[in-house]
Amino acid sequence: MHAWPLNDTASTVFPLTSRANVGEIFPDPITPLNASTGFFANLEKGWSDAYVATGAWDHDLYDQAIEHNPICMFGSYIYINMSLMRLFGVRVPGFTPEAVDLQYFGDMPGIPSYESEKRDFDEDPAASEKAGAWLVGEVLGATDLAPFDADRARILDIRRSRPDLSTLSDAELAARITSFNDDQRHFFCNHIVASLAAGVGLGAVAQVCAAIGTPELSLTLVAGIGDVDSAGASKGIWSLSRKVRVSAELTAAFDAGTDGLMGRLQSIDSADGKAFRVELDAFLDEWDFRGQSEWELRAATWGSDPELALSMVERLRLVGDSEAPEAKGALRAAEREAATVGIREALAGSPEGREALPQFEAALHAGAHWVRARERQRTSAAMLIHELRLAAIELGRRGVAAGALPDAKRIFMLFADELPAYVANPAPFGDTLAERERVYLDLFDYIPPFVVAGQAAEYTEWERRDAHTAPLLSAGEVLTGVSGCPGVARGRARVVLHPDAADEFEPGDVLVAPITDPSWTPLFVGASAVVVNVGAPFSHAAIVSRELGIPCVVSAIDATVRIPDGALLEVDGTTGAVTVLEI
Repeated sequence: MHAWPLNDTASTVFPLTSRANVGEIFPDPITPLNASTGFFANLEKGWSDAYVATGAWDHDLYDQAIEHNPICMFGSYIYINMSLMRLFGVRVPGFTPEAVDLQYFGDMPGIPSYESEKRDFDEDPAASEKAGAWLVGEVLGATDLAPFDADRARILDIRRSRPDLSTLSDAELAARITSFNDDQRHFFCNHIVASLAAGVGLGAVAQVCAAIGTPELSLTLVAGIGDVDSAGASKGIWSLSRKVRVSAELTAAFDAGTDGLMGRLQSIDSADGKAFRVELDAFLDEWDFRGQSEWELRAATWGSDPELALSMVERLRLVGDSEAPEAKGALRAAEREAATVGIREALAGSPEGREALPQFEAALHAGAHWVRARERQRTSAAMLIHELRLAAIELGRRGVAAGALPDAKRIFMLFADELPAYVANPAPFGDTLAERERVYLDLFDYIPPFVVAGQAAEYTEWERRDAHTAPLLSAGEVLTGVSGCPGVARGRARVVLHPDAADEFEPGDVLVAPITDPSWTPLFVGASAVVVNVGAPFSHAAIVSRELGIPCVVSAIDATVRIPDGALLEVDGTTGAVTVLEI
């Protein structure tokens, strides 16, 4: 019997862990099957490989006394090792632990300082020399996305060659669930390399801006860069929403609500209805893997539940044509170009500035290049994970048909090494899987601590979500976070806890969310601004807001609890201030 929920032993050498960033792809507890298919092990191994690839250290640096180093699990929630991230900041020339904290973890209270955990071996001139060569040769010297395009080609080939899963035996389905280990480890390594490089690039841009007295321009310089995969689906949703706006039949179908919407759309036999369905089918073929928590096998995706995507169309059909993603992106790109020209002129005005100008150009290129690479690889990884999901769901459906499972999703309560025994005889697993699912669902009722120093307490000791309170803000009060995208906007606060629960979200509202992932992106298009509880300038909410050109504030602690739903807000994405104007 496997221990459940999953709890790792904390490292005593690298003891600080955090939910930052990793919470965007795993806001929920991980299921037994996802944790054991090779996915978690491959993510951890790929992350380890990525650090080594930068030259910051070799594999022998990791704490050999524990199993998982760069990431671990407490209460089946995934944590990133913040100590190792800070060590990366120490060893990469020009980077610092403080810059790592700002770029990746945001401004969260109660985080121990780097000095409180500093180790004697942290500073290593030989490692810094190798990391410096990586910085100059690969980060600043990158000219194309060839490695990431190759991985995209690989997953597209896997998708094209997918067998008809209904024709596979149960044993073949089980084998497919645990396959692609080499691809996963490689994909995850490239994702983390791109993430590390993007952080270094953004940090270098921020340093230049601070040095010339314009720190507020650091995010403007990496806004509206284009070709960001995590914003790509919003363009397809937008196009579908435009078809609805100009068709009386489609509008009537949507006006009747999202429940049963797919059936109503199928019954529209007009040219409008047929054209919409053709475009919707093409969209779902391309983005079937997209959904909240899409790196979790159990997650519902737009392919498995198309009405999740249609709910996004429903929100965007209410938005005027002037809010088109391309138009917003073009405006932000123009602002980026103007800021770039201004800084070039400022640097050219002094000998020191002229000497620094080549470094600025290299940092500017790297910041945009590696953000694109990171989002491309993140999307490719989600596509690869979807292949495992589809095989598992097919096996789950068969379990339901045979009377072995009450629901197809119960299959995710198996551990990978139990799959052969389950395939041979599922009956003995009934009670075990039911109990695991009971515990799994109970985990959602607890708030995992954002930062853990050492070993985490048992999850039953964590604060329960229904018991968490914070004082509501009154008119005139300000909640301060971290700038994610500059600019100022006003709008009514709309607190949305899940992307598929945005029925009340209206064009021009301020989206107030706990944390976001790519499945939230279409909601950004109609928002006047975005405010999230946790995050950093390198978080999903910040990256997509910069791409779409809307003010964003991250690390606005307890925003979803403290901001009254419907309150009129002013969001200053430059200073990080969220002001309640009226209730």
